[in-house]
Amino acid sequence: MKKLSFIFIIYLFYQTTSYSKPPSWGFFAHKEINRLAVFTIPQDLMPFFKKHIVSISENAVNPDKRRYSLKNEAPRHFIDLDVYGKDGLKEVPHRWDSAVSKYSEDTLLSYGIVPWHTYRVYHWLRKAFEEKNLDAILRHSADLGHYIADANVPLHTTENYNGQLTHQHGIHGFWESRLPELYSKNYDFFVGRANYIPDVQEYIWTAIEKAHLAKDSVLLLEQKLNEETKPGKKYSYETRGATNVKVYSKPYSYKYHMLLNGMVERRMRASIKMIGDIWYTAWADAGQPELSELLTLDLTDKEKRKLNEDKTKWESRTVKSREHN
Repeated sequence: MKKLSFIFIIYLFYQTTSYSKPPSWGFFAHKEINRLAVFTIPQDLMPFFKKHIVSISENAVNPDKRRYSLKNEAPRHFIDLDVYGKDGLKEVPHRWDSAVSKYSEDTLLSYGIVPWHTYRVYHWLRKAFEEKNLDAILRHSADLGHYIADANVPLHTTENYNGQLTHQHGIHGFWESRLPELYSKNYDFFVGRANYIPDVQEYIWTAIEKAHLAKDSVLLLEQKLNEETKPGKKYSYETRGATNVKVYSKPYSYKYHMLLNGMVERRMRASIKMIGDIWYTAWADAGQPELSELLTLDLTDKEKRKLNEDKTKWESRTVKSREHN
């Protein structure tokens, strides 16, 4: 495996003709990130994950769909560290009980819980492996991949998640959708084999820290480029299906991508590797159960009905969620 082309977000932009608030990383991207993570799994666990790669990839988008049907879902995708002060990374306790004691559960839910929820899903996955519960293993594997990918996005760690506080509205979709659409075919997604992680909780917080430390560059570099760009050169229109869509122009996107100096690629690579690491660790911490008996099984009818019900609820979009466009 050398370079894997990531035809990233083309389908997302096509879908924007149907809805105007695309979710994080884009549906197609989340599916691909989970799919690529499967190929990091060591050989002793690879047969199981390869057998179920379609389910794990296709259902990677389920958490984003739930954002529009479940009121408690949205906070699981972000953490606004800057609301906790300039030293938010140092101030916020990594343990959930300590954080609740310091700030209250309501406060944490208001400003996002992605690191704690990601750790919670890891435990759910470990338990599912212990019980050899196929439905739960596949559900939690897909969900865990999604939350890990979100935790690696800089704009998922700030209150200014879409540039709305700095007159940069739309930067969220620009960074995580437009740029990969244009340039990901040249990204290198060979990240090696998954490793066992002794401290999953701190591993998650390390990813949050790296993403958050990149946040200022994401915003300031685009702000500077905007100031240097002549009026009328920042945006253009492209045909998506039967609709003309306003997008960041290719020259503007190229300049921004160059200024970021590989940041989007690094965050995507980190997501893929981290997902494989934590999947593998959950299995190892469950006692490395033999899963060969699950290779002949498929999702139960009950789980399939639940997935269909979730899809119907998402399509109704009864819950308002953060805009990313």
